[in-house]
Amino acid sequence: MTSRPTPVRAVVIHGYHATPEDHWFAWLADRLGDVGVPTRVPALPDPGNPDPEAWLAATAKAVDTPDEGTAVVAHSLGCLTVLRYLTALPGEWRLGHLVLVSGFLDPLPALPELDAFIESGCDVSTIPAHVDRLTIFRSDKDDYVPIAHTDRLAGLLGVPSRVIPGAGHFLADDGLTELPEVIDALQVR
Repeated sequence: MTSRPTPVRAVVIHGYHATPEDHWFAWLADRLGDVGVPTRVPALPDPGNPDPEAWLAATAKAVDTPDEGTAVVAHSLGCLTVLRYLTALPGEWRLGHLVLVSGFLDPLPALPELDAFIESGCDVSTIPAHVDRLTIFRSDKDDYVPIAHTDRLAGLLGVPSRVIPGAGHFLADDGLTELPEVIDALQVR
């Protein structure tokens, strides 16, 4: 993998029951914009009752064809959506940086209502060959996504999970309205 110090554009994909204004998403878009990285945080359709195809279509529209100057940051169910989008891309493509926060591929015991969305999973084996830099964050205690789920995803992608103590599920309810670790990972200031 090669590295590119600063993304040219970024896309942030939110998760279940979230909007672009929730948690740390708008903060991240503002910080990236402050350093000259235009950032989109699309509103995925019906976030309280997500449809995999509708979320995939909205993600495809927002990310479009990635390149070495693109950074994609995703949270929770948005991670699975981004991974599905990337694995479905035809031909040769590159992505400068992929940041997954509380990512997973397996059904969540705390959220069985998402089983239908999650059930088909995603084969991520081709992702590392297309991504220049890959970062995965998890907390030391997440009430929604088991630590083992995020660690399994990290193992499949060939990177370690970076642990942020006390971050919960990275929600505003967990006290997170900023996530400077993502700024650090993207190497922007």
